[in-house]
Amino acid sequence: PYTLLIHDVYPDLAAAVGKTRPGSIIFRFSDFANRWLYKHASKIIVVGRDMADKIKEKSAGLDPCIEYIPNWAELETVEPRPREGNELLAALGIEADLVLLYAGNLGYPNDIESILKAAEILAKSKAAVHFLFVGDGVKRRLVEAAVSGKNNENITYIGPKPRSEQSIFLNACDAGLVALVRGMLGVSMPSRTYNLLAAGRPILAITEPGSEIERTVTEASAGWCVEPGNPQALANKILEILAEREKLPEMGKRAREAAVGRFGLAMAIARYREVLD
Repeated sequence: PYTLLIHDVYPDLAAAVGKTRPGSIIFRFSDFANRWLYKHASKIIVVGRDMADKIKEKSAGLDPCIEYIPNWAELETVEPRPREGNELLAALGIEADLVLLYAGNLGYPNDIESILKAAEILAKSKAAVHFLFVGDGVKRRLVEAAVSGKNNENITYIGPKPRSEQSIFLNACDAGLVALVRGMLGVSMPSRTYNLLAAGRPILAITEPGSEIERTVTEASAGWCVEPGNPQALANKILEILAEREKLPEMGKRAREAAVGRFGLAMAIARYREVLD
């Protein structure tokens, strides 16, 4: 017997990013192969409650034992630090603005397009908002094109940074951005969510209702959610955040409390021991 650990659900992820389509030969074959894995696994571990629902749906009639164990925050190396005096913000000269940080993979599953379009909308309104991108990936070219475009002085891209500098760049913001394209419900849970919480930063999530990201942010009372593919709604939400900026430190405290109370490594290890025993 074996235990199956699922971080991303295929072929659904490939379909969400337009690399295949439901009903195609590749999609149906992958689903068939997955059902064989589900049928013979003693247990299936998923990293999101929406993913548990997805696997239940895809394994209908097989009745596998599905266990939810979230990924964890790096509490030992990521900690909240004061925004004032942050060396990265000082070097970029954006200390006065409301800074929104996107840190992580710039990949096909990430709704980078909505963020960049919202930045363009806010630039036209002269809002004191700045978007900081840290990371790499196939959509890096979209960010670089936006930075080099006209009237996009509210976007900065600094490329990838080593994990050893997480406590610097994760604290170089007022709130963190986590973004998934439509169709990712039950398919993936970005682990960067937990380190943003560990850094004591509220999260503005671009995600579908009912997703693990939405549940995590809502249960912690540590952020906001906007549906994918709606840049105007995202821009409007950011303006609301800007208008209530004084509430962010308290939200940041709740974010850190959620990371410590629910998403520590010791808790994850204890759950794996329990499930695998």
